[in-house]
Amino acid sequence: MKKIDRRSVLAAGAAGAALAMTPSARAQGAPIRIGSTLALTGPLSATGLTHKLVGDIYVEQLNARGGLLGRKVEWICRDDQSKPDLARTLYEQLITTDKVELLMGPYATGAILSAMGVAQRYGKVLVHHTFGIPSLAKYDMHFPAWSLGPTPQTTVPNTLFDMLAASPKPPKTIAIVTSKFPSIHFLSLGGREVAKKRGLQEVLFLEWEFGNRDFGPIAARIKDSKPDLVWVGDIGLEGNMLLDAMKKIDYTPPMNFHLYPAPGPMSKSPEGRGAMSLTIFEEHQPFLSNQIGAQFVKVFNERATAAKLADTSVETQAAASFSAWQILEAGVRGANSLDDKAIAAFIKANRIDTIHGRLRFDGPNNYGDDLMKIKQVQNGKWQVVWPQQFAAPGTRLQLK
Repeated sequence: MKKIDRRSVLAAGAAGAALAMTPSARAQGAPIRIGSTLALTGPLSATGLTHKLVGDIYVEQLNARGGLLGRKVEWICRDDQSKPDLARTLYEQLITTDKVELLMGPYATGAILSAMGVAQRYGKVLVHHTFGIPSLAKYDMHFPAWSLGPTPQTTVPNTLFDMLAASPKPPKTIAIVTSKFPSIHFLSLGGREVAKKRGLQEVLFLEWEFGNRDFGPIAARIKDSKPDLVWVGDIGLEGNMLLDAMKKIDYTPPMNFHLYPAPGPMSKSPEGRGAMSLTIFEEHQPFLSNQIGAQFVKVFNERATAAKLADTSVETQAAASFSAWQILEAGVRGANSLDDKAIAAFIKANRIDTIHGRLRFDGPNNYGDDLMKIKQVQNGKWQVVWPQQFAAPGTRLQLK
């Protein structure tokens, strides 16, 4: 906490100094100020800190390339404490008090939705990286790096069930347990409907409130239901807590799929072996054929190790964060302006190259293609196993 408080104090001081500048001084070469919040503390911080490191790396490299429009870039990042209401207040302050010229989205659907409302009131572009309910994204100047497509409630579960149907042991029964965190709950309900349509027998459906830490009763109910597949609608460390609770009652699920776990803690946990999840990028071919992505992996590994982060590898969260910055940079350069409407028009009219693919924003609510893949923890690392053309070399789905 002390470290974060110190950064906040320094950032506040920098903000005051910038406000003291005359408009002409700012126009002639003062840094372009980009404002955002992240969950640096609270239940989402395990992943929020990954996004913070990615932003630090990107801005540093951007400035080394000369910045934007001939000016250096300054990133002002506030701690929203994993609270959407606080994120809303902080984005208001970033625009009205800190006078930022551009915005970057926060982490997690609730905070992004709060930031989106503020961006809409002030006519600001909002690029973001982890928004999970496309139907709620009504603002025409928001742009997602989270490549779920416009209907993830059907496409995401179908990707999972397509893979399992092609496996040697297709599941016949399913237990769905899920957080009520908005995007997680939304996708889990979608998974529930798709599972029924595909003939899986539902043997358990349970929900928990976001912030829950007692997973013992849920683990016991799962064990009693004897499912072939456990769908876990989790975010952050919830998945680890559930697996730990299962271990305490000597239960190991035959197959377990997790929506948005904290990637490092799950891959490093013995109980995480064989767990499946979603991804857009992992540290292996064919993803590393992207030179920018490969270089980012090298730098992130070094910096994350030095920062003692729980996860020192680049996977879907880090990649989505980096891609969001690529989208914003491409928009500013393409428009050759800081005008939000011009930036939005360029992004919407063009495909943007990112480290996880070429993205388009001309679909419903500015969503393009569903680029999600399925990964699995194997030998302490996340490895893509589906679709096969993106699987790690020599890797296939492992079943217990």
